[in-house]
Order: sequence, then structure tokens, then C-alpha cells
Amino acid sequence: MHDAEREGGDDGDRTGGAGIAAFVGAVGGAGTTRCTLEAAAALAADGADVGVFDAAFATQGLADLLDGRIDPDLTALLTDEADAPLSDALTTLDCDAPGGVSVCPAFAPLERFARAKAPDAARRFEARLGRASERFDHVLVDVPPVAANQAIAAVSAADRVVLVAPGTTRGADAVQRMRTRLEHVGSGADFVVATRGTFEAADCAVPASEVTDPASVPSCLDEGGAFAEGVARLAAGAVGRDVSEAVGSGGLLSGVERYVK
Repeated sequence: MHDAEREGGDDGDRTGGAGIAAFVGAVGGAGTTRCTLEAAAALAADGADVGVFDAAFATQGLADLLDGRIDPDLTALLTDEADAPLSDALTTLDCDAPGGVSVCPAFAPLERFARAKAPDAARRFEARLGRASERFDHVLVDVPPVAANQAIAAVSAADRVVLVAPGTTRGADAVQRMRTRLEHVGSGADFVVATRGTFEAADCAVPASEVTDPASVPSCLDEGGAFAEGVARLAAGAVGRDVSEAVGSGGLLSGVERYVK
């Protein structure tokens, strides 16, 4: 990991964070971005300040949540503006919660996000995440299926890796393949979430949501029910924090305690 003061500037006040969770899609379209954002909102409801980073440079899903110009984005911080402070690329989501969610999206032309996948940029990404873990209570990273340098950097920096897969036979098979790939890069899967269904190897399931408009995501604080319960289990598995009371699930939950530190 590179020195963060030398590569990335002063990222502001730090609070002594609780680590980094990488949400890794076992396949494309698994709902990884949605799971990352919903877990962040649930943590914010419990009073945490959460930073969310978009390592899925090709799909750039976090950018869909934001209005206005995104400049600089995460890829710029890893390439042309490597000395800029992290705060320049952070946007705070409008989240009615005691804590907060700040997102660092990727929104770049093909040429720049290709450069942001280079080995030196990946090392800067690791350093950025390390600094962010000191600034925020929790850092969550939206990671595509591990096949590029920035995804490897994200899982290497992470304290916990969450695999996200559709709750189908295809999803279960993809989890096994991704476990092997993670082992090849010196990492591993700590928690498995199935979306829109389930399979035997899943640690929890997040059911389909009635909210599909990106402008209304995250929605777990408003939607409630089985969706909020699934998100609460996911947050507990990702960072070891029981947010069930904060998202209104309370006594309906079972099994959260096994994931709480």
C-alpha cells in the first residue's frame, strides 16, 4: 500500500473507522450496487457515517443516483488528479438518518477508466480505501466480478468480502467460481448474500424490492418488511453491526447476533 499522504493528499478529519467491506458481484446483474447502497443506508440509520466507493468502472452504477456534474470522479483521483483530496469526489446522499452516506462514484470516459485499471492506479485505490477507513465508521466498496486490477485492489484492502449472487442455481455456481478466484488473489469470501431468491450456501437473502426507480434507492428505511430484514442481516454480516432496530425490524430478526462482533 502506498503512502496516502504522498498519493492522494489530505483526506480530512478521521474518526478511527471499523474497516472496509467489499461487496463483490459473483456475476453481473446480481444486484451488488443495490445491496451496497441499502447496507450503507441501514448503517447510517444506526448512526454510522459510511463511505461508498464504486469499483465497477464499466457500469458506473453509483453515478445514476446523483444529479449534476461529477467532477472529479473516483477514476480521476486514481489517475489525473491523484493529489486531490478525497473530499473533492465525495457526494452526500439525501438520507434521512442520524448518520450519513457519502458516495465516491465512477463516471469517466472509456480512456480514463481504462487507465484507472492499471497497476499503479490500483495501488492508489488501495491507499485511498485505507485512508477512507480512517475517515468513516464503515467503508463499503461496490466491486464487479473479480477480473481487473481495481477489483483485486478492493478485495485486498477489505477486512471482509461479501459475495452477492442471484438466488438461483446459476448464482450458486457463480459463488463457487468466485470463491476460487478470490483464493487465487489471496483473498476469500466471508459472507454470501443471495438476491431475489436463495440457495443453500447463502448466509442471508435479500428478497426482490418493490422499488425499482434508481432515484428512490436506497429504500430499506421506507420499504420495511422482509426487504429491510434482509438488508439488516446483510449489514450485520458485512461489518458486524446490528442495525435491526434502526431499520424497524427489531424482534422480527433471528440470527443477526452470530454476525455481530
